[in-house]
Amino acid sequence: MQTLTKETPKTETKKKYPVEEYLALEEKAEYKSEYRNGEIIKMAGGTTNHNEIVTNLCAHLKFALRKQNYRVFISDVRLGIPEYNIYTYPDVMIVAGEPIYQGKGTSTITNPILIIEVLSLSIQEYDRGQKFKYYPSLPQMQEYILIDQYQYGIEQFAKNEAGKWVLTEYENEKDMLKLESIAWEIPLIDIYERVNFELEYDQEKS
Repeated sequence: MQTLTKETPKTETKKKYPVEEYLALEEKAEYKSEYRNGEIIKMAGGTTNHNEIVTNLCAHLKFALRKQNYRVFISDVRLGIPEYNIYTYPDVMIVAGEPIYQGKGTSTITNPILIIEVLSLSIQEYDRGQKFKYYPSLPQMQEYILIDQYQYGIEQFAKNEAGKWVLTEYENEKDMLKLESIAWEIPLIDIYERVNFELEYDQEKS
């Protein structure tokens, strides 16, 4: 009599990519992907709220800093985080002086003093959690800004003179976001100009 045995289900292991392969794939890809210590993660597309906020910030920043020794970069520029073997695309980065590039070419920088991320429902915990572990490992990093796209809400993490990260929160359209890493401030109402909270929240949940 034949005895039937239950097979143990196979667990699928994710492929680990060397950095060189990821960078080569990224040069040819039609969409951007993050690299997290061997894993390649496709980045989701942004909403109109997300785009409005990033555009508003960059327009004001570029004008305010046009005669100062700062560079403003948006999400087409890749950030390399050597300590954690991470490559990602922050929404906005500011560099003091000239960018320090990683590897060949001018696609990956490593020396932002300020990073700004616009939160989405799908990755907001990652932006608040793991990224706040990764970003401060960069020596020049001084400030991290998280912006809610569904309501007025900004979390500002700034490094003080003792090297501790201090949180300041803003929740009112009349509040003024005052950056610590550069001498600049902007009212929240200007950051959120033409943003439709109700429309975007309903669409992303569906």
